[in-house]
Amino acid sequence: MKKSFLVLMLTVIVSAASCSFTTNVENDPDKDKLLIDLISYVLSKGHYDAKEINDNFSKEVYDDYIDALDPLKRYFYASDIAEFEKYKKEIDDQIREKDITFFNLTYQRLQKRMTEAKSLYQEILEQPFDFDKDEVINTDYESLPYAKDKEEMTDRWRLQLKFNALSSYYDKMEEQADSIAANENYKAKSVEEIEKEARGLTKTSLKEYFEFADDLERKDWFSIYINSIVEEFDPHTYYFAPQDKDRFDIAMSGKLEGIGARLQKKNDNVKIVEIISGGPAWRGNKVEVGDLIMKVKQEDENEPVSIVGMRLDDAVSLIKGPKGTKVTLTVKKVDGTIENIEIVRDVVELEETYAKSSLVKKNGKNYGFINLPKFYFNMQDYNQRNAAKDVKQEIIRLKEQDMQGLVIDLRDNGGGSLQTVVDIAGLFIEKGPIVQVKTKGESAEVLSDRDRNILWDGPLVILVNELSASASEILAAAMQDYKRAIIIGSKQTYGKGTVQNVMDLNRWMRSNDFGDLGALKLTTQKFYRVNGGSTQLEGVKSDVVVPDRYSYIDIGEKDQENPLPWDKIAAADYTPWDGYIDFDQTISNSNTRMSTNEQLKLIEENAKWVREKRQIDIFSLNYDKYKKSIMQNEQQAKRFDAIEDYTTDLTFESLPYEKSMMVKDSVLQEKRNRWHQELSKDVYVEEALSVLEDLKINNIKKRTKSSLSVKN
Repeated sequence: MKKSFLVLMLTVIVSAASCSFTTNVENDPDKDKLLIDLISYVLSKGHYDAKEINDNFSKEVYDDYIDALDPLKRYFYASDIAEFEKYKKEIDDQIREKDITFFNLTYQRLQKRMTEAKSLYQEILEQPFDFDKDEVINTDYESLPYAKDKEEMTDRWRLQLKFNALSSYYDKMEEQADSIAANENYKAKSVEEIEKEARGLTKTSLKEYFEFADDLERKDWFSIYINSIVEEFDPHTYYFAPQDKDRFDIAMSGKLEGIGARLQKKNDNVKIVEIISGGPAWRGNKVEVGDLIMKVKQEDENEPVSIVGMRLDDAVSLIKGPKGTKVTLTVKKVDGTIENIEIVRDVVELEETYAKSSLVKKNGKNYGFINLPKFYFNMQDYNQRNAAKDVKQEIIRLKEQDMQGLVIDLRDNGGGSLQTVVDIAGLFIEKGPIVQVKTKGESAEVLSDRDRNILWDGPLVILVNELSASASEILAAAMQDYKRAIIIGSKQTYGKGTVQNVMDLNRWMRSNDFGDLGALKLTTQKFYRVNGGSTQLEGVKSDVVVPDRYSYIDIGEKDQENPLPWDKIAAADYTPWDGYIDFDQTISNSNTRMSTNEQLKLIEENAKWVREKRQIDIFSLNYDKYKKSIMQNEQQAKRFDAIEDYTTDLTFESLPYEKSMMVKDSVLQEKRNRWHQELSKDVYVEEALSVLEDLKINNIKKRTKSSLSVKN
């Protein structure tokens, strides 16, 4: 895989150089045009299934782009759309000609319409809403026509704002009713006062929304335009503006260099909303949640920089910095005092990114449970902390506690590094192929585990759901094909069978006078199971199918726009694991239990009910009818309360190394207590433990030359 991708990279780089992508300001002063030129070229040469950029392509880009700019149809008028539509078949020509006339037109018009909308919502919210009036709002925005004039646009905004205010009005009326019932001396507010408060909350919400929109710069809107182009190739090809690329790297590695605090823009202030456990701010114990950061001074600067009113991304860039450097924050404390606080930046690990484990006790035996949120790795250095290393370490620790069986939870795991999958799968088999990877026009490359050592040869169960994607599907598929693990979960997983590589666009430039160009996440390959089948669109079908809250919601790859098709290739040579003596019977027993499980029947009913409610798009704006609808929903929902009340007889506890950490870290202790409480109410985990109990290991593990070698 690495070799074929390197060839691709060199080909594109050499070709790009020959196409004279220069950045001399005199020759090409427009960075946007450069990005269009470079990205469209890379897509045509590097994408696994490059599309022809023609009139049909142009129409698809147009529709997606306009929808992305104004999904609720609250800005553009029908006249704007009529003006835009003359470009509907011209975007392909503009891409080739490095022409951004269409973008400039839509960007300028959107800014104008948003400015108008600011005045509009403020005018509307000056007047009280009549919640006795019998009118409705249609939230099926896709089917709504664009407003033909200001009167129609004003009414559209009025209905939306009234709908927002009605929700707050209902909540406040219910709160007052509860207060009156609890305290006979409670001084009740008039409905006029409550309506005014509800309107005030709506106004505050809109003010914050437009403050966020005002922070967006032209380059942010241009990223939307670029992604409307690149996402026509497939759902996972994406352009990262520079700061988006930083966020992606943090998400993949679970690490950042900074002070270890999560920040939020509040009015013109930057507010600390979370202190990350173990980080520099947490260790220093001088800043707290609720503090406002007013100024930032670097250690090599004499004067601090005010960040009041600054874009959040720009403020974060000033506060973050390399490990070991110092930053001084001027902070307005929660009590109103002002302090200058010096913090030495460090590497901050986002604990929720990483694998975590628990010891489960059932019927006098110990079992292991590992939750893996994603297949994380460091994009600059694979040898640093990654998912495979952490899972291996957790298994070793669990074995030290006399683990009798292991559950790996891949639910909601959207994927990550392909290499970590191969390394993790190798912990459970002697050796052999794990996944096949195919570059367009080339033979499939087989990625194999070559280490004969098996770290865990006991019973293994893998939990999945509809959001288990990509790398999660590779691991589940490999363990299923080898008959090494029993897969419990949704009817099928997400269905993402493609491989992406992140290409730094800056590396392809002879010189660069435009600053950071960002990166392109590009689909370059497809992966296949060792049995030759693809997980693309079809996902991995669980051995034991159980319903969950996503069962009736369209969230898989097949439900996205422009997914690549399903196909298959020849199987790799592999030998199923022969360590179990009752594999098929165990699956049969589990399916029987699940088919009669009352908790799962209730969960499925709830999933169907949620689907029905999601399909409703007409809502009354009359208070009495709105209240009646809410009460009916609450009454219907009561029958699902038992889902949350469900408990198992399982007990969970942290491993010794974490217990010692909890002595100094109460936040970690609280997080683990909450996690263990959730696991103890989880019917899927309960069944996974039952399956582990049923699985019997063949201690002889005969491996004769007559063992079946699977190859199609």
